[in-house]
Amino acid sequence: MWKIAVAFVVFAGLALYLLSKGGDIDMGGEKHGAVQPSLHAAAPDLSALNRLA
Repeated sequence: MWKIAVAFVVFAGLALYLLSKGGDIDMGGEKHGAVQPSLHAAAPDLSALNRLA
């Protein structure tokens, strides 16, 4: 039984270490209503195509 507890502690420590080295990881859950800036930055400008039609 003690081996299971030791394995859990080692695995939890390894997981926390890897998460801390991973960079900007948000563990806050879902963000309702939040705008992702990458979606708006990638949208092309189609105003020139609208003038041709």
